Amino acid sequence: MDNFLLYIPLAIALYIITNHLLHKISNLPPSPFPSLPILGHLYLLKKPLYRALASVSNRYGPIVFLNLGSRRVLVVSSPSLAEECFTKNDIVFANRPHLLSGKYVGYNYTSMVWSSYGDHWRNLRKVASLEVLSTYRLQTLHGIRADEVKSMIKKLNRASDEKKPVDMKEVCFELTMNVVMRMIAGKRYYGENVEDVEEAKRFQEIVKETLRLGGTSMGDFLPIVRWLGIGGAEKGLAELQRKRDGFMQELVEECKRRIRNSSGDSGPMTMIEMLLPLQEKEPEYYTDKLIRSLMLTLLVAGTDTTAGTMEWVVSLLLNNPHVIKKAQVEIDNHIGHGHLIDESDITDLPYLRCIVNETLRLYPAGPLLVPHESSEQCIVGGYRVPAGTMLLVNLWAIQRDPKYWDEPEKFKPERFEGLEGNRDGFKFSPFGSGRRGCPGEGLAVRMLASSIGSIIQCFDWERVGKELVDMSEGVGLTLPKAQPLMAYCRARPLAAKLLSQI
Repeated sequence: MDNFLLYIPLAIALYIITNHLLHKISNLPPSPFPSLPILGHLYLLKKPLYRALASVSNRYGPIVFLNLGSRRVLVVSSPSLAEECFTKNDIVFANRPHLLSGKYVGYNYTSMVWSSYGDHWRNLRKVASLEVLSTYRLQTLHGIRADEVKSMIKKLNRASDEKKPVDMKEVCFELTMNVVMRMIAGKRYYGENVEDVEEAKRFQEIVKETLRLGGTSMGDFLPIVRWLGIGGAEKGLAELQRKRDGFMQELVEECKRRIRNSSGDSGPMTMIEMLLPLQEKEPEYYTDKLIRSLMLTLLVAGTDTTAGTMEWVVSLLLNNPHVIKKAQVEIDNHIGHGHLIDESDITDLPYLRCIVNETLRLYPAGPLLVPHESSEQCIVGGYRVPAGTMLLVNLWAIQRDPKYWDEPEKFKPERFEGLEGNRDGFKFSPFGSGRRGCPGEGLAVRMLASSIGSIIQCFDWERVGKELVDMSEGVGLTLPKAQPLMAYCRARPLAAKLLSQI
């Protein structure tokens, strides 16, 4: 028995060395040594993941091959390699890995986010782009967004009158949730004028649970964790999806009843109501399940990300008051105070767009983008990448790399002056790229620019204390702030008349 125990370390060492030599012979990308049995490189990871992966890339280069438990993972952290993945190899990397989130909240890998590349995904993308998130459809729901921004301004104005600090995390979250849910189903679940308080509470609990359970699980990398049921992640996700699905089905049924009972023009159609006529034409494809899946995807992808970005914007502005002043001068000169900033005004406010872009550079809502997976073997950076390899593009590292950005850690909106659109090649692509880039980009940009523009137009802002706002990052896939932002707002004298009319 003693002799047998002596052989165990020798066997492990032999496995590690053999595995390392085979890796080099196979022309795989650089990989940290050692890769441990069963765990692989999991020992290198800590939270937040994008920072841990950036540290690995700083040591081994912009293309790194990791064995994370049972999964092969390619980590890319340079614009040229990201471009190679999303242009030359775009179709190869158009798949998604089968993670627990995709199984449960992604309707067994059939939702738009988690579906494999193919006819079904193309149809979902087409429906989302043409029927739900097209410029025309978004414009028909413009009034909802404008109305919710006004509600936010009213709330801030009351805080200004009472000289109370504002919880901006709460303000931003309520705004985006109300906007998206009113666009989806005509429902308002946060703040004032909530019609059904019990229904609102139920929805709020589902949202909290989604944010808590929606990330990756250790079972995604170590199957034994799933088999043994350690941590209860799978059970929790299954129960969460049951609640989400049931809640969304009730909203679908309510929209159906509203259409049946409608006697004429009842205002702009909600997104669910936009999809129901398609269901009448092709009921076998446009099922209730497909509608629920699309709406839940929009709800998850379009709320926490936008709210978090808004909170980062205000935090950065508080730490850089000269930027607020410059933005206010632009707004005063080009828009004035005859009306609250509207989405149609954004093209006349280039510096405001620079502020939004610079925030998305420093704090992208998807710091590692959504994972991709190779459907077949391909070549990236001259190295062989096997089929079934998960791709993580470290956008956070790319957008802070001093090779591509002057003083990358500084907040300098001016660096984006002259940029057309929301991308700068592959060194700035906060909404992803290629076939699986974010289809909600247009909605996000509208929401961010109009809401941030309005609070700059109407209020001066002050920190709660003399210290700079704590810019520490919290734990989560959407790069949240560690500490919720508290701030004072004070109504601008120039905006007094405008505020009295809202």
